[in-house]
Amino acid sequence: MRKIFVLRMGHRLHRDFRITTHCALVARAFGADGIIISGDKDDDIIKSVEKIKASWGGKFEARYDKNWKSSIKDWKKRGYVILTTMYGINLPDAEKIIKKDSAGKDILIVVGSEKMPSEIFHIADLNIAVTNQPHSEVAAIAMILDRIFAGMELKRNFRNAKMKIRPQEKGKRVVSV
Repeated sequence: MRKIFVLRMGHRLHRDFRITTHCALVARAFGADGIIISGDKDDDIIKSVEKIKASWGGKFEARYDKNWKSSIKDWKKRGYVILTTMYGINLPDAEKIIKKDSAGKDILIVVGSEKMPSEIFHIADLNIAVTNQPHSEVAAIAMILDRIFAGMELKRNFRNAKMKIRPQEKGKRVVSV
């Protein structure tokens, strides 16, 4: 079974904690198997992801790798690398390319924090834009994963969950499992 991971490049300690955490949460909720965080080492994000996983279930993995380049090169040996950038091919136009070129392969979705080094635009197998306008990396992760899973990720059941939401029209209800 193929694996799908997100690589968060250039995480900056004390500046990106919230947005990097949101990248991990969205990646998990939308079906990715894990996130690799590159840049400043931040054990608190890994702990936050582990807490979410302990309560809400699933097998999502969060880890740190100082060297984004070696992570990508290692991934390319067995899979397909997608860079999210507003300069790429717009997602609706890239959808068929993703399905054809990544069929049966592991996928790494790369999102940045600080300005991306120009070489990443050439290392990636495909540069994708959710729109060709400035946008959030969190939105890019959600949109790309939704296209990869064709909406089926929205119906996932997370194993080993201790808590679960009971959807309802009004109010909120969280139950212990």
